[in-house]
Amino acid sequence: MSDLNHTPAQWVAVDWGTSHLRLWPMGADGVPLCRIDSDKGMSRLTPAEYEQTLLNLLEPYLTSDGEVTVVCCGMAGSRQGWAEAPYKATPCRPPSFETATRVATGDKRLRVHILSGVKQPEPADVMRGEETQIAGVFATHSKLDGVICLPGTHTKWVSVQKGSITGFSTFMSGELFQLVSDHSVLRHTLAHEGWDDQAFDAGCRDGAARPDHLANALFGLRAAALLNDLDPVAARARASGYLLGMEVAAMRDAWRGSPVVVVGDNAIAQAYATALRIGGATVEIFEAEKATLAGLSAARAQMK
Repeated sequence: MSDLNHTPAQWVAVDWGTSHLRLWPMGADGVPLCRIDSDKGMSRLTPAEYEQTLLNLLEPYLTSDGEVTVVCCGMAGSRQGWAEAPYKATPCRPPSFETATRVATGDKRLRVHILSGVKQPEPADVMRGEETQIAGVFATHSKLDGVICLPGTHTKWVSVQKGSITGFSTFMSGELFQLVSDHSVLRHTLAHEGWDDQAFDAGCRDGAARPDHLANALFGLRAAALLNDLDPVAARARASGYLLGMEVAAMRDAWRGSPVVVVGDNAIAQAYATALRIGGATVEIFEAEKATLAGLSAARAQMK
């Protein structure tokens, strides 16, 4: 039974990631009643546990006799998730409600749909969740002809034209930075927090200019710490700059002469925007939550 202190949801928007889960019970006016955050990401659940996880979090927003549509994006649709939602092949428009996978539920109050991901046959690449943020960007940039950058552990660089995804590339720079920071000899050299703008800018320029020297440049930070007392915060920022500078340079042919929309509102997104501007790109930052909600809302609006 719904908690009398809560307004029943008209529908529910869900972003189900690998490590985190975010839900937005939506009101009749299309505005979220609230945002619910959970650590019950895909990596912590078996397929049989997804429904109960939703029920535990949404109970105050459900009624005893009504059916609520739940629209999910992200890793709930992966092979290891709740139910595999097939990929849509590029070139394509972002997957819509008509290609979503309906998931059978024991509780009749839930009507769950998982949006498809996107695949690129050659060169091989995949995305889940980012395609919904792309749809959200298109909601306000319908004529965008350029690149959408979606920073994260595995950053996506997506070429778009007139509402379609024409191709994309994924870079593991975020994961590489974590591995280098925590599991290499540089764990003794890089600070775990803090930032140095000048060191990052210098690292971006060096990484872009000499991407083939990345491994050498990274070890140089260790040597500079031993011989010249390189500050650990500066070392951290410079290492990040090397990786992002190299990545931005690798994607230069895609973004040169075109606008770049960076989806994100955290320090990582700001770092990508800085690296792009250093490289000469025109950059706009688009709030990540706004993009996700707009994409899920667009899919919900397609229901018959």
